[in-house]
Amino acid sequence: MLRRIMNPIRVGIDALGLAFPRAYVALEDVARARGVPETKYTEGLGTVAMSVPEPDEDTVTLAVEAAADALERADVEPSEIGLCIVGTETAVDHSKPVASFLQGLLGLPSTCRIFEAKHACYGGTAGLMTALDWIASGRARGRKALVVCSDIARYGLNTPGEPTQGAGSVALVVSENPRVLSIDTATIGTSSQHVFDFWRPLESKDAFVDGHYSVTCYLEALRGAHAEHVRLGGRTPGDDLAATLYHVPYPKMAKKAHALVRELAGDGAPDQSFARLVAPSLVLPSRIGNIYTGSLYLALASLLACSERPIHGQDVTLFSYGSGCCAELFRGTITPGAQAAYSSLRARVDARRRLTVPEYEALFRARDEVRELDALPLGMIQDLRSVRLKGVQGGRRIYA
Repeated sequence: MLRRIMNPIRVGIDALGLAFPRAYVALEDVARARGVPETKYTEGLGTVAMSVPEPDEDTVTLAVEAAADALERADVEPSEIGLCIVGTETAVDHSKPVASFLQGLLGLPSTCRIFEAKHACYGGTAGLMTALDWIASGRARGRKALVVCSDIARYGLNTPGEPTQGAGSVALVVSENPRVLSIDTATIGTSSQHVFDFWRPLESKDAFVDGHYSVTCYLEALRGAHAEHVRLGGRTPGDDLAATLYHVPYPKMAKKAHALVRELAGDGAPDQSFARLVAPSLVLPSRIGNIYTGSLYLALASLLACSERPIHGQDVTLFSYGSGCCAELFRGTITPGAQAAYSSLRARVDARRRLTVPEYEALFRARDEVRELDALPLGMIQDLRSVRLKGVQGGRRIYA
């Protein structure tokens, strides 16, 4: 019996879109208001600012903006999307998925499969893995997938988690012959277990976290995913890479993760490789803050926008972690032209409006008032916003 050997198709991220609020608060200002040293946040966490959403911004509006950006960058029409998955842990409805709002607001076809994935910060990667398998299986039939990671990280004013807040969305167009990152699907290492390191009960708008335990869970999941990656034929991340990218609830966590990876590689001096392999991927996360499901892919965007050396054609490893927990370590190759296409992202971050602490606190409290309002007040910054939350009527969210 003759068997035809076929080369596996190349699949991965064809385009990446980014959205974040137009307002931010500097953590040096928050530290001063809370009576703590600025370095507790800027050095202890590695974060200098965090995005602050207005009352008419939510998971849906951020997702729509990021998705529209990704589709435009990919030069893809909504009619070409056959699968739309939204990874989020800050959904706007217990039943109706964010993906269904996107279908209506973006004009995705009725033949598009749509759903929402929830697993803390891993939800976006769960969507990406599903999209990769869908395309590789041949069921896409030439269509592309749209995976959107969208979240608003919120812990409460004057709480230990306050400086690890943020908001944003990263959208990924996933396809054959990708133009940003080609992903090796054969050596994806997975690690999961039942833990209670982070949770948000259904009745709570704010998340709860066992901080020290969550760090332990993150690192143990990284160790397990790395072992599985190597068992499947992958290599321990080393100096052959252009970068090692990590889930970034705050930048200092990536430094701890990198120290473990270099230990596994037998490197006794991880700090020497950190500046080259990790630091460029933390520039944008340190200024936007924690965006949960999108944090790993914000790190990828930061690498493309902020790396000062050419990395096209080179490999990177990516580590995704979601509390509860599930994690994956995988490898990909940066494609030619990707860096130039995303060089303007830093300028977009620079253009945001800096809030005073009283303004930030007022916006935080205003989000609690979004219950049943026929018409929300306009936010402070409207010039670039494509879609806003107009009001909530009978529990139905209205966008315009």
